[in-house]
Amino acid sequence: MTSIMHNFKFTISGNPFGSHSYSASSPPLSFKKHYRPHFFVITPSIVQYNLILIPTISRRLLIPSVSGLWDAITGNNSAREALLAIRRGMQLFRQGDVSGSLAEFDRAIELDPRQKAYLWQRGLSLYYLDRFEEGAEQFRIDVAQNPNDTEESIWCFLCEAQLYGVDEARKQFLEVGRDPRPVMREAYNMFKDGGDPEMLVAAFANGRDNEYFYASLYAGLYYESQKQTDAAKIHLLAACRSPYGLSSDDYMASLANVHCLCRSWSSD
Repeated sequence: MTSIMHNFKFTISGNPFGSHSYSASSPPLSFKKHYRPHFFVITPSIVQYNLILIPTISRRLLIPSVSGLWDAITGNNSAREALLAIRRGMQLFRQGDVSGSLAEFDRAIELDPRQKAYLWQRGLSLYYLDRFEEGAEQFRIDVAQNPNDTEESIWCFLCEAQLYGVDEARKQFLEVGRDPRPVMREAYNMFKDGGDPEMLVAAFANGRDNEYFYASLYAGLYYESQKQTDAAKIHLLAACRSPYGLSSDDYMASLANVHCLCRSWSSD
């Protein structure tokens, strides 16, 4: 962690977003959250974040640029309102209000256009609203800023597979850097080159709770890209019912439940 965080020099506290450490001279970074309450860390990417927090992996709570965060703290009302809109959007998504979440993410961009390059959450909402072309565009913009995010590469593929089919989507697959998480390396290779989702799940069935969750989640999503609805349902429900899916505040655990809700699959 020290090697990753050595450039983050200032700690700012006493604000609505908790305590954050970063360098004012750093480039735009991603905001992430550990599952413990009130513990927020700015890190360069989701991949490095998950490396720090293994085995308790969680996705990002907020994703402003550092300049946007600084503006919000020092009195720029638009930047502050944009961050609040992102937070509201994430809460609405978790509650299953996908349309409402997208409206908040779009409002954040209107308030602070810098946020668009980091709003992977918006891409997820677009996917579940069947707005695949816009979703793919969002993920491609995000990967241009963060070329090491495995999950955004996969979600771009998922959007484009719905638009053009699996074979064409694979031809324009976004290649990214090596993910430190074994389960995501295997998932990435499966989407990029083709593979067997059952083997992915079997490989991590006895692993950490988060690994089994992510294997099940991405196995289900892979099957969905292949139009194999029954198999997708089995694995997405397994992700929802897994210990990690039931207990984690990871945004992707909420996504698994939203997926089942959107498909009218009961997780009871």
